[in-house]
Amino acid sequence: MDLLYKAYSTPSDEDDEPQPDAGPTPPPLKRFKPQYPPALPKPYTFIPGRYISKRERSLSSPALSPPLPTPAAAASPVMGSISDSDLPRDILSSLRNQAKGCSQLGRMSERLSVDLQSHKKSVNTIQWSPTHAHLLASAGMDQTICIWNVWSRDQKKAREFSYHNAAVKDVKWLQQGLSVLSCGYDRSSRLIDVEKGLQTQIFTEDQVVAVIKLHPDNSNLFLSGGSNGRLRLWDIRTGKVVHEYIRGLGPILDIEFTVNAKQFISSSDVSGSNMSENSIVVWDVSRQVPLSNQVYVEAYTCPCVRCHPSDPFFVAQSNGNYIAIFSSCPPFKLDKYKRYENHGVSGFPIKCNFSLDGEKLASGSSDGCIYFYDYRSSELVQKIKAYEEACIDVAFHPLLPNVIAACSWDGAVSVFE
Repeated sequence: MDLLYKAYSTPSDEDDEPQPDAGPTPPPLKRFKPQYPPALPKPYTFIPGRYISKRERSLSSPALSPPLPTPAAAASPVMGSISDSDLPRDILSSLRNQAKGCSQLGRMSERLSVDLQSHKKSVNTIQWSPTHAHLLASAGMDQTICIWNVWSRDQKKAREFSYHNAAVKDVKWLQQGLSVLSCGYDRSSRLIDVEKGLQTQIFTEDQVVAVIKLHPDNSNLFLSGGSNGRLRLWDIRTGKVVHEYIRGLGPILDIEFTVNAKQFISSSDVSGSNMSENSIVVWDVSRQVPLSNQVYVEAYTCPCVRCHPSDPFFVAQSNGNYIAIFSSCPPFKLDKYKRYENHGVSGFPIKCNFSLDGEKLASGSSDGCIYFYDYRSSELVQKIKAYEEACIDVAFHPLLPNVIAACSWDGAVSVFE
């Protein structure tokens, strides 16, 4: 019993005398909580075919942080003047006197007037400014856009923009002001203020943007076409897509508005799908539906489409080494009895353009020459040897009918008079 008593007894049992008061009892200490990082939810493993709730989707997706403000792009350095103040007197007089230019409609370009060298790789396109006719824009595979003051007695390259992160496919002047719109392999279209040298807007897409075209009646709208076959109509004011034209096409090669701007024509690469009837499609702009898709059924892609400035016809540059002509009115028939064929395409993105009065059709060529055709008879009128490599694009001057610009596969830009 003594052993059990000692085992179960407590000090209080042995100490019956009252203990002196030791003061107030301190509050119990709080339990220490280690500061571990919060446990992250484990990602869900989704089984194909099983319904996934909204909660599971939210837990499986990473937390979205607020977007960082896009840093303002630095202004491009000024290389030369974009003013016409230092142009030769005869050129300035011709540009300011459109009537004098119109009196020379019968003359053709014959000799090299200006040679513009800057691009390190192929130049994809060129375009004269419609409001400042002494300025020429060019876009190249070297990721740059050049603005040329063509007849300047000082520095001819006025601006060089490198806002794109990849090759630039197309560039267009806006109808008002001094701005250009460009697109390229970096899946974006970019609006650039030429005078200030600043990029003012970016239109991002999910495809390589190969071609852009401004709406002829509304300068706030433009069409874009790209590598996924998607055609989109953008509003510059809001930066959003207004319409999207869906048909499951191949990569878009070119787009062109008709003269009345109610329709547009798209050309796409259908070699992968073996559906040649979709290579050229005429679309209704407002209804977003194709009006005809069996326009061109030959097994060739068409890298360029151009509408005649006054007649209801359009032409398409074919990789079959000829330019086909079509009616721009329903049913958009191919003219089987007339074509323009003396130049070569040979897989290059060769472009063509009409003269101011629509009587001449000029085309680049894989042999480096510029070919001039009579629009009505389709006969070859003149041929100019411009480059050793392929001549990619040609552009008639908007005021001087005897002036034409051209660019080449080796990066050269030239003006002929």
